Amino acid sequence: MDTEPIVLDGFLEEATAPGDLHGSTARFRLTVSPTDERTDEMILPCGVTDPALALAVIHDLAPGDKIRVTGYLRLPRTPDEPTWLVVTTLAVLETAPLLTDPATNATAVLERYGPYVCYFDADTPTVEVFTETGTPVGTAADPDEIGALIEAHENGGA
Repeated sequence: MDTEPIVLDGFLEEATAPGDLHGSTARFRLTVSPTDERTDEMILPCGVTDPALALAVIHDLAPGDKIRVTGYLRLPRTPDEPTWLVVTTLAVLETAPLLTDPATNATAVLERYGPYVCYFDADTPTVEVFTETGTPVGTAADPDEIGALIEAHENGGA
């Protein structure tokens, strides 16, 4: 492990998982995007060994949450080991947007594109796009048009 802690902000793209049978450790993957370019994103596996923090990670975090983690980067010792972050502190910066009634939207998925959130519903080809603060950007007729819609929004278009 490195001797200096690092601080990273990122998003949870998927649910957290217990690291052991007792839930005294936790694992999750943090998506870090230093720019708004999707090609600059990095997915970093993270582990929590503090039992109290692990319990909070398992039960309180949800996909789409924006979090700040502090920890130590664990570099691989062999080619088959992953690089991962040993998390020592965690703070929720923004919670994920909540669906009004998730049970009625069982086919719905929220996906993040940098500072944008897209609402996909398998029952329709259209995609609703919002800023991460909840401001509507517009509706893409299909997923292939999301990039053009975001670009138009960033350039002041409709």
